[in-house]
Amino acid sequence: MITFREITKAYKEGVKAVDGLSLELREGEIFGFLGPNGAGKSTTIKMLVGIIPPTSGEILFNGSDIRKDPMAFKRTLAYVPDEPRFYQKLTGYEYLNFIADIFSVSEEERKRSVNKYADLFGLRDALSDQVSSYSHGMGQKLSLMAALIHNPKVIVLDEPMVGLDPKAAREVKDIMRQLADDGAIVFFSTHVLEVAANVCDRVGIINKGHLITEGRVDELLHDSSLTLEDFFLDVTEEA
Repeated sequence: MITFREITKAYKEGVKAVDGLSLELREGEIFGFLGPNGAGKSTTIKMLVGIIPPTSGEILFNGSDIRKDPMAFKRTLAYVPDEPRFYQKLTGYEYLNFIADIFSVSEEERKRSVNKYADLFGLRDALSDQVSSYSHGMGQKLSLMAALIHNPKVIVLDEPMVGLDPKAAREVKDIMRQLADDGAIVFFSTHVLEVAANVCDRVGIINKGHLITEGRVDELLHDSSLTLEDFFLDVTEEA
């Protein structure tokens, strides 16, 4: 389990991008993290994956503060950012092997993973090319392959379907479901509320740095005529 305990991130002039966030992410569950632009989603994600430190509060993984042994936590973690970045002169294969080396993935396991996801995402023919030649969608697929290569126990995805074709987007949803069913924690940020409603076990909505509600989609939508989009617009407008 991952526990956010009163997490705050303040920038200059006292502006709080995230303010007193408390939240639990559970094994075997896809958690959808929703909010308008500038609500604090990406800041929260960057604190979780260790890119920026919180100003106050703590993030616990199975009861231990992730800052006490960040490398141990990161060995369990995969992160797919909204804008994938690569060493542009590497080929796709070289990049995936670089990531596999970092996580000490065996030759047999990395070959199995690369073959599986290269076929799934239709990327096999492009893996011998330099990453600099990739489109945004191809880069997103490569980023997903790199994230999955070490069979993570925690996977954090920030708008992972932007730029993907419909088939690849469907594959990503199926992969997230399989990871959760296998016991992983899946933390998923998106603006596509229909996807969140169909894929996530629970959702949380953040606005202006505050978590304003969280729970199972069916519990949040007390009125069966409401959609998640209706609910989201109502609560963010009220906030």
